[in-house]
Amino acid sequence: MEYGFFHAYNINKVKNMRHFTKILRIFAAVQTNQSKSMEIQNLLSTIQVCSLEELSAEEQNAIQLALEGTNRSYTPYSKFHVGAGVVLNNGQEFVGCNQENAAFPAGICAERSALFAAGAQFPQEPVKILAIAARGTDGELTTEPVSPCGTCRQVIIETETRFHQQLIILLYGKRCIYRVEGIRQLMPLSFTEF
Repeated sequence: MEYGFFHAYNINKVKNMRHFTKILRIFAAVQTNQSKSMEIQNLLSTIQVCSLEELSAEEQNAIQLALEGTNRSYTPYSKFHVGAGVVLNNGQEFVGCNQENAAFPAGICAERSALFAAGAQFPQEPVKILAIAARGTDGELTTEPVSPCGTCRQVIIETETRFHQQLIILLYGKRCIYRVEGIRQLMPLSFTEF
């Protein structure tokens, strides 16, 4: 099996704001039979690349929650501080942060800690926004956006499936913010679907 990546950029006008849309195409070549040619499948993800000022007030607030979470994390091993902010449909807000443990499977990522806290307090309320930010080992906010790990992506898929609603996912970096409409843009071949 062969894989290839291609990046393209489009500029879209959205509500009089200039958004840069980054399109990632993943080409997966699948050999179906030794005597047949390989089939190419194109998977397309769309990610808006924007500044903080281009986000709605509610989205900006979610970013602030994530930034706050980076200061609460417990990371004695990796020294990589991740924070997450969750906003529910009813306006309730939650902060999550990564919590490490010497037995690595016992730790938890910021995204899951925020989503699980929200689910414990408001089990019937859909999640509207998930924002993620990180501080590197130098203690500074990362220049580029940081994306969720595979386990967190699967939890986000389950959250969308549970409530039959896509989340707005905001990945913060000092240079730019990635605004993603639905987890399938980050994980197109998901285990479950709604």
